[in-house]
Amino acid sequence: MKTSQCENCTLRKKYDTHPQSLLGRFWKWHIRFCPGWKSYLKSVPVDVRDQLFERYGRRAL
Repeated sequence: MKTSQCENCTLRKKYDTHPQSLLGRFWKWHIRFCPGWKSYLKSVPVDVRDQLFERYGRRAL
């Protein structure tokens, strides 16, 4: 089974450090429809998922 690289994503790290940068905004836009991000969210425990929703917004799933 292939594991998700979303936790170590370079663009996600860019968003975390500089959310208003071009790459940070691109990543935020990208997670709205990314099937990899959606499957990553489904694979993490509920408490971690809630933390991710707080940080990145509910539209991600």
